[in-house]
Amino acid sequence: MSDASTPSDVEPDHDHDHHEGPGYATPQAAIEEGERERLAYVMSLYVGTDVDAPDFVSVVDLDPDSDTYCDIVDRIELPNRGDELHHFGWNACSSSCHMDGLERRHLIVPGQRSSRIHVIDAQDRRNPELETVIEPEEVFEYDLSAPHTVHCIPDGEILISMLGDADGELPGGFLELNEDFEIEGRWEPPGEIEMNYDYWYQPRQNVMVSSEWAAPKTYYPGFDLEDVEEGNYGQRLHFWDWEAGTVEQTIDLGEEGLIPLEVRFLHTPESTHGFVGAALSSNVFHFWRDEESEEYRAEKVIDFESREHDDWDMPVPALPTDILISMDDRYLFGSNWLHGEVWMYDISDPSNPRRADSLSVGGTFGEVQEVQGRELAAGPQMVQLSLDGERLYWTTSLFSSWDDQFYPEEAERGSVMLKADVDPRNGTLELDEDFLVDWGECSEGPARAHEIRWPDGDCTSDVWQ
Repeated sequence: MSDASTPSDVEPDHDHDHHEGPGYATPQAAIEEGERERLAYVMSLYVGTDVDAPDFVSVVDLDPDSDTYCDIVDRIELPNRGDELHHFGWNACSSSCHMDGLERRHLIVPGQRSSRIHVIDAQDRRNPELETVIEPEEVFEYDLSAPHTVHCIPDGEILISMLGDADGELPGGFLELNEDFEIEGRWEPPGEIEMNYDYWYQPRQNVMVSSEWAAPKTYYPGFDLEDVEEGNYGQRLHFWDWEAGTVEQTIDLGEEGLIPLEVRFLHTPESTHGFVGAALSSNVFHFWRDEESEEYRAEKVIDFESREHDDWDMPVPALPTDILISMDDRYLFGSNWLHGEVWMYDISDPSNPRRADSLSVGGTFGEVQEVQGRELAAGPQMVQLSLDGERLYWTTSLFSSWDDQFYPEEAERGSVMLKADVDPRNGTLELDEDFLVDWGECSEGPARAHEIRWPDGDCTSDVWQ
């Protein structure tokens, strides 16, 4: 196994002073000072369903003492059809916590298919409003399309990973917005990478890591195994010089690292450890900077075995599509969309993750296939964790065309949002059968639900300096 140092070797930074801007001074401050999540913003979409309506952002009531608990209490409806809302983020986060006057106020909401970027003013947390829209033609001017991951960066600007060029082919890149939500231009010199997907940065280490999916024209229609055989899906991690915006090292994960999707560094800004889930290979890799060689290394540390199923001509892969790290860097959580599983691993030693617990819910093999009498149409997909690490939430839509391919009932029944209670001390998960948010009950018809954000920061969007 790796000879990497563990988080226990890192002296945590608990200095909460000089905090004038948005977010929290440290990850520990987020745990200690963050309030229980009482609202959630959730990407909600009609793309690929029979409902001819624009996508929307749902505001979900998560306050157990509220009369509208588990209800969608507001919707920010967008002006155009066919956006395919997917991932989104804030204009400011904890990496800007020392910037006086900057607020975590605006949600940046891209359309994956349309390349349209929406800016939503969430000053009124319960009733956000659409403020402005960047039209696709403005994005295409920079030979980019298909926006994915949105991160605020320390100076108050916003960086968005783009998965294709203006024609939906390769290469992708990164688009930068300024504080006024105007396009600054490309963040990186064109040609640094071919494929793109998710990214995370550690400014104290002057490093960013990015992962790979495929060209938009490859994954938009759905999954085709021939694309894998022809090398049209990614299997590499790219490590960037954060200040220069250039790739310093690329690691090819090989056949065991096919389609590396969500990528996360540990939250503590001193660390160079992180994880990435390889969806198609159904593996999780640990990566870290080797101090002797001064290069990054990656090693498979979790392997989910495929399972036989009567309705499949081949063993069913687990397809771990989302991962996150708890704010204290103790646990790695994730979802196996096809198998129907949410899981947690103890990563106190990141080179030797220890399986703590899992739940079998929905999907192809899930032991629980209905909650409160509601049949589940798909497996767990996007996950989000409370700041204190005691509640894990998830939704069930992956991408419209992939949903239709693997779980066609999702378009007919709509998505759900479920929750598990987490005991961090003992490392256990327990399904909360009293919790259910149902997008099948939307007034226009069933809708899909994807990524989740909290109003005051979360484990998949906050970065520290």
